[in-house]
Amino acid sequence: MGWISPGRLNRLGMLNMNRRNVDYIARYNERSAYPLVDNKLKTKLAVAEYGVKTPKLLQVVQQQHEISHFREMAEDLGGFAIKPAKGSGGKGITVITGRDQDNYVKASGARIGSTELQRHLTNILAGLYSLAGTPDVAIVESLVESSPALAKYSYQGVPDIRIVVFRGYPVMAMLRLATKASDGKANLHQGAIGVGLDIGTGRSLNAVQFNRPVTLHPDTGLAIENIRIEAWDQMLEMASRCYEATGLGYMGVDLVVDANEGPLLLELNARPGLAIQMANGRGLLPRLRTIEDLKRPHFTPQDRAEYAMESFATS
Repeated sequence: MGWISPGRLNRLGMLNMNRRNVDYIARYNERSAYPLVDNKLKTKLAVAEYGVKTPKLLQVVQQQHEISHFREMAEDLGGFAIKPAKGSGGKGITVITGRDQDNYVKASGARIGSTELQRHLTNILAGLYSLAGTPDVAIVESLVESSPALAKYSYQGVPDIRIVVFRGYPVMAMLRLATKASDGKANLHQGAIGVGLDIGTGRSLNAVQFNRPVTLHPDTGLAIENIRIEAWDQMLEMASRCYEATGLGYMGVDLVVDANEGPLLLELNARPGLAIQMANGRGLLPRLRTIEDLKRPHFTPQDRAEYAMESFATS
């Protein structure tokens, strides 16, 4: 991919960071709603009232003395995930997929002992991973078992789906696939693959890694062109419901497809990145303006999801 002029990017309808910050985040996101989406525990409680499922909450560790209770609770668990409530970018998340005698097995295959997990919880409480370095709480959730249809495309980590929602309408989506380069995490900046998804069908469009086109997963060797997300209309409606739950006009909704539970919400982001445009090969601006120009907005999440599927389908 060679150099492209700002003028051409504008003609392609690409949303840049300044315009995103001023025209969409600042204009449509009330500052009072930020603490709700910047805290995973508050997010879980808020979206539950609107019928949006999340991974099962097993324990909340708020004080140092509660870490001993975690050790007792974890004894009978095969797998779980520990997350800082106020963490961002996947920092501080530890995923345990099984046990090996007295050790816990991480998603990467590495073994760690109970003492290391307790130290990690202490670091979370101290705010090592929180957005502002302030004291935090740790949440322990049930392990997400990715749908086999998607898991085969990802390297170790659970693939997730990012949907950008504007004024309650899903406007653009991508699938994020972990790679060896990204250390098994679905983080595009670290080398995960972003796969653009057709809003109308949930089918893959094209894919990028480090902002360059790819057709095969570098680690699994599988072609990326024939992926289709299960329960797509349900996922779009879930994403749309998060608008009522938070009041945020512009946000990123991160979902996974669990093998047993179906679509689940992982987290919300009040400042979603712009790489989704590269993955889709098209800009956000035309779709955002379509929603802004609506004379009669749709009042239910289902209606908004259906409108998006009809209006923004690309195949």
